[in-house]
Amino acid sequence: MNSPAPANAVRTLHVRGMNCASCVAHVEKALLRVEGVESASVNLASETASVTASPKVGFDALAAAVHQAGYEVATDETTLDIEGMTCAACVGRVEKVLLRVPGVLEANVNLAANRAHLKTVSGTPLPALLSAVKRAGFGARPADATSADTRESRSEAEERALQRAVWLALALTLPVFVLEMGSHMIPGMHDWVMTHIGHHESWWLQAVLATAVLFGPGLRFFRKGVPALLRGAPDMNALVAIGTGSAWSYSMVALLAPGVLPEGTVNVYFEAAAVIVTLILVGRLLEARARGRTSEAIRRLMRIQPRTARVIRDGATLDVAIEEVVAGDQVQVRPGEKIPVDGEVVEGESFVDESMITGEPLPVRKAAGDEVVGGTLNTRGAFVFRATKVGADTVLAQIIRMVEAAQGAKLPIQAMVDKVTMVFVPVVMAVAVLTFLVWLAFGPAPALTFALVNAVAVLIVACPCAMGLATPTSIMVATGRAAAMGVLFRKGDALQLLRDTDLVALDKTGTLTQGRPQLTDLVTINGFEREEVLALVAAVERQSEHPIAQALVDAAEAEGLAIPAAEGFESVAGFGASAEVAGHTVAVGAARFMTRLGVDIAPLAAEAQRLAEAGKTPLNVAIDGKLAATVAVADPLKPTSAQAVAALHAMGLKVAMITGDNARTAKAIARQAGIDEVIAEVLPEGKVEALQKLQAGARRIAFVGDGINDAPALAHADVGIAIGTGTDVAIESADVVLMSGDLAGVPRAVALSRATIRNIRQNLFWAFAYNSALIPLAAGVFYASAGLLLSPVFAAAAMSLSSVFVLGNALRLRRFSADAVMPAGSAAARQGATT
Repeated sequence: MNSPAPANAVRTLHVRGMNCASCVAHVEKALLRVEGVESASVNLASETASVTASPKVGFDALAAAVHQAGYEVATDETTLDIEGMTCAACVGRVEKVLLRVPGVLEANVNLAANRAHLKTVSGTPLPALLSAVKRAGFGARPADATSADTRESRSEAEERALQRAVWLALALTLPVFVLEMGSHMIPGMHDWVMTHIGHHESWWLQAVLATAVLFGPGLRFFRKGVPALLRGAPDMNALVAIGTGSAWSYSMVALLAPGVLPEGTVNVYFEAAAVIVTLILVGRLLEARARGRTSEAIRRLMRIQPRTARVIRDGATLDVAIEEVVAGDQVQVRPGEKIPVDGEVVEGESFVDESMITGEPLPVRKAAGDEVVGGTLNTRGAFVFRATKVGADTVLAQIIRMVEAAQGAKLPIQAMVDKVTMVFVPVVMAVAVLTFLVWLAFGPAPALTFALVNAVAVLIVACPCAMGLATPTSIMVATGRAAAMGVLFRKGDALQLLRDTDLVALDKTGTLTQGRPQLTDLVTINGFEREEVLALVAAVERQSEHPIAQALVDAAEAEGLAIPAAEGFESVAGFGASAEVAGHTVAVGAARFMTRLGVDIAPLAAEAQRLAEAGKTPLNVAIDGKLAATVAVADPLKPTSAQAVAALHAMGLKVAMITGDNARTAKAIARQAGIDEVIAEVLPEGKVEALQKLQAGARRIAFVGDGINDAPALAHADVGIAIGTGTDVAIESADVVLMSGDLAGVPRAVALSRATIRNIRQNLFWAFAYNSALIPLAAGVFYASAGLLLSPVFAAAAMSLSSVFVLGNALRLRRFSADAVMPAGSAAARQGATT
């Protein structure tokens, strides 16, 4: 009799971007096209879509259909702390059960951090996620509910518990090892045991001590491994439980009922079971200590912010907890104190060491109107600032979130590892069974003994801990080291993508250059006076936020000119601006703007060309429809820009510049910086198209920018790198953020990316090569030809050492040197040496 088909399920999606009935129809039509969808009803007012579909239709398919229709399904990002994971198989199991929860679109589980990062459809219930993990045999809690101090204390408590278990296991195992192995290794030991203890009594003593080891410190392997085995999802704990349990059970039979075993096979392996548990516990302890060091960067960031702040309220100065500071509070900072939260200086001045945030070693002068960042150090002088961002909104809190998100990411290289580890443990168990049967059938006498020992060795040596730790530990250490250098990887996969970059494309203003242009030339024509023209130009440009506009206003103010009011201001992006000023129609902009207005620029064309060839930006001024003047503004290169470009060249990368400046100016700047390719006169909306041209020939592009108009290009590039001194929009669109605004961070990020991927490949090679070499040895493949076998005891030691090796290799990234990236003797190299 056939079982009834499962009933269709109703799913609710929150859809963004709909604004009319036509949108509703588009979304409904897109959802109905998904195979298995029975009906779809979209509500514009609540921005929800109710979909009735087969249980086989996943949320990801529905979300993809909505996206293809031009709309977005609202999603949430959730982070869970996971307890009880010990190997790559655990990671695969947790990811698998989470992806089965309705509404989960992505699940990335990090063994080194013991965390799961989820992307879910908005409204997915948290209890469903927690119960799924718990049903799989692991503990779970929302990460947001766990403070950094709590996580650290829990990690320390786990390490202390492991330390106690190791010492207890060692104390119990040592007598067992001496009683059994000492008889083979120490002359006269066998006779002493037979005379003073007795053969059978020695076995009983070993049985008592080994049982205490297995079901005392070693009970954790059985508590986790047996349920995992019963669920059909064996992990490392299951392998250890089966291996040590088999050796112990066989020994107990030999002790209590020797008659049931074939002649010549009555042996005990209590020492193997006890030593294996002890060695694996020692390996776990070393892993726990090494993992703690991989998270050190996060803990260091968390300790930067002081615990209290000196707040001025109602004329009185109070010391309050950092959590009690609110936006708008006046905060006092004395010499040598850390700044508690972000704010703006309102009184006094000082020099602030921002190296812990930006990686820049030189203190920065701060005066009224300047911004200060929480966690930075006031070196000398006292000042008062107004708190602008507190709690989770501070720069430091955002940095911590970025680093944690990057550390929890899964690189593309991990995909292959995941596929292997999901089938690895079942395959190992099958190999162990096959090993047992082959030795039992064809092995020399005593065949049962050989079969048991070799099968146990296969189970123990093949634990996939090293595989699971190979990638996440390197990511955690590398992103932490990058943060110390002022380079933030907002997305972990940028670590790998940056390594594969062929060309780095740079925005000019604020990226290559200072971003603070200055007026250098003003050439008038047709009898116009210089002061009059500059005052009119400043009146128009005062309405604009463009850096060049600000330079013109600053020049007029510096000369003490009276700037009249402007009316009817109109800005045309990429062209220029115009307004009515003091009865005149004034237009300021590029040559293409004058052409659009019908103004003849020929009289000053030669002058504009000369200025452009000198690396300056020429602008034309028209008053009442007549050409009045050409003004030139120059934006000098940042001190480290040319050095950064040289460093990128040394790495074998090409460098291009994308700018809205005219071609002559752009080429002059490119010559100064040593840039290979120039795409000039690009309108803001044309930067993506310019990137597409550069990507021709399958070149992988990293784009570096800082402005609002750079956001689309940052999102489109293979890797978007935002200058941290730029706008929030640009930073949110980027994969990597340079906190200092120094272009030298780009070659540092590329170099660290290459070092990280190289480190990961070393880890993976070791993990896979180790298993490939030792599993055949443990199975006895080389016994017939070379007489080689692997004792289960040595298998346990080798397994533990493999994980420790991988962790130790990853920790080498903590010593990554930024100064080796920049040209020797450069300012950027000297700065990098201090990070």
